[in-house]
Amino acid sequence: MPSDNNIEASISEARSATAPKAADKILDVAFDLFYREGIRAIGVDEIVRRAGVTKPSLYRSFPSKDELAASYLRKYDLEFWERFDEAVDAHPGDPRAQIIAFLTRVGKRTQKPDYRGCGMTNAAVEYPEHGHPARVVSENNKLELRRRLRAMAKAIGAPDADTLGDGLLLLIEGAYISGQLFGLGGPAATVARNADLLIEASLKK
Repeated sequence: MPSDNNIEASISEARSATAPKAADKILDVAFDLFYREGIRAIGVDEIVRRAGVTKPSLYRSFPSKDELAASYLRKYDLEFWERFDEAVDAHPGDPRAQIIAFLTRVGKRTQKPDYRGCGMTNAAVEYPEHGHPARVVSENNKLELRRRLRAMAKAIGAPDADTLGDGLLLLIEGAYISGQLFGLGGPAATVARNADLLIEASLKK
């Protein structure tokens, strides 16, 4: 017959095994709601109801809604760079083709009915205060994107690589916003073509 200590240990192990599942479920629900509706618009009560968990279980995994928002954005960040790296890996040694491949995908995504732009950009608009956990994740993502675009512009051979890199970043951010405004058939669909024209013009200087 198992001792009380063994039973307590088994219960503890069972709780530990289920905790990550609850956290994952909460994060998945928050990811969907935060992206579609906005972070500030969604309360913790809505998240736990949709996730089918209790509020205490949420706060065991995420000490605050701010931390849950930051966790959502960290997950978004990982998926963003996966998409970016896929475009880069598809065209080894050709930074121009890498940029166009990435932006072709961006342009296609902006044409989907449920497109809500970039979660990082949206979060930065929602949280203007510097130092907010969600804002920090968003800023770091954008800073890294700017760094990479400038480095790729330099690899392309642009005489003024930093200006080209920043111009590409402005095109990307414009696509994120205009994609939400215009939807199907909007200008964001041509972001890759416009980027290629900008690159071509920069090389002729």
